[in-house]
Parts: sequence; C-alpha cells; structure tokens
Amino acid sequence: MTVASQVKTTLASLKSAQANLETFALSTENQEAKQLFENAAKTTQQVVDQLHSRVQELEQQEPQYKGF
Repeated sequence: MTVASQVKTTLASLKSAQANLETFALSTENQEAKQLFENAAKTTQQVVDQLHSRVQELEQQEPQYKGF
C-alpha cells in the first residue's frame, strides 16, 4: 500500500468518525455529552481539512495517485 493510498484511507476513516460524532451529538439529550461530541466533531473536521490538503499535494506531486 502506498503512502498516498494510506493517507486517503485515513481521510475516509476520519470523515466517518466525524459523521458519527455529529450523529451522537444530535441523538443525545445530555447537554454535556452533546457539547463534547460537537467539540470533537469540530476538531476532527479541522484534521480532515488539513489531511485533505495533504492529499491534494500528494496528487499534485504524484499524478498517478489521483482518484484512488
């Protein structure tokens, strides 16, 4: 497995985790837990954004990895 494919797999996993955190925040009545999930989702989204930028850099440097 190449570095590019590993980074893309990690990005997909993080997006899934971020979506799960948002779902948990919406489904709980506990305000403290809701805030915790919302904060974790925001932090995860920031990491997703940064990793997405890295994927774009990798694809630009190594065009053969584009779209994988």
